[in-house]
Amino acid sequence: MGAKILHDELPGVKVVLSGSSALDLHSQTKESLTGRKWEYHLYPISWEEWTRHTSYIEAHGDLENRLIFGMYPEVLNNERSKKEVLMELSSSYLYKDLLEYEGIRHPKLLSDLLRALALQLGNEVSYNELAQLLQVDRATVEKYIDLLEKAFVVFKLQAMNNNQRNEIKNSRKIYFYDNGIRNAILQNFSPISLRTDIGALWENFLISERLKKNTYQRNFTQPYFWRNYSGHEIDYIESRDGSLSAFEFKWNPRKKVKIPSGFQKSYPNATFEIIHSNAFDEFLLG
Repeated sequence: MGAKILHDELPGVKVVLSGSSALDLHSQTKESLTGRKWEYHLYPISWEEWTRHTSYIEAHGDLENRLIFGMYPEVLNNERSKKEVLMELSSSYLYKDLLEYEGIRHPKLLSDLLRALALQLGNEVSYNELAQLLQVDRATVEKYIDLLEKAFVVFKLQAMNNNQRNEIKNSRKIYFYDNGIRNAILQNFSPISLRTDIGALWENFLISERLKKNTYQRNFTQPYFWRNYSGHEIDYIESRDGSLSAFEFKWNPRKKVKIPSGFQKSYPNATFEIIHSNAFDEFLLG
């Protein structure tokens, strides 16, 4: 309310409201400052910021670490204690805003839900299956995931549906804003060579970093994934000004991928690109 008064009574004054509690800022400014504000989201350090801070060569040499430990500033600035920092971030600090929010009555449910989402990284998420797993109703699952989104812990990627008969319609994947938080939730900091989830980590890293890039560069795109009932899938799609760009993510540079025939037939003008671990700079920096 104070910011609203300042804005209305002192037109020459610009007010900056910041804070670590996204939920508090959202709830207190959504109505009172409607039509009077610009919102800026500050994510964990972006790949572009990291390459500028270190160097192109150093950043690329550190890529595997970033897939495991993420991009939070506290992690990047505390290399020797990065595991401890992440465990603290993923426990009391990460949940602080949510646990103080009046809608959260079951802290263990929140923790169990995050673990389930971490295990399903890169896969489609069914609210009904989560509800059965956690022994709660679907509405509770949706509510908690919505709060996790507002607290900038996770975000949804919806399936693209242009009313093509063979495309799935009401489905979504859920990603973490930071790889390190996801791995801390599972308490798994094993190196890349010992992991079975490198494909999911690579996918989460690229999609979250692309989100940062598009937000900071004011690229107004609509992101999706795509799958049809024949089982063909594309990891990531962007719609921009009527054009479609499709991307498939593969950690192994030797992995060959062809554009799914069903997608090509439905969207013959869409571009298609494979993003490997040795060729991703244009996707995140260009």
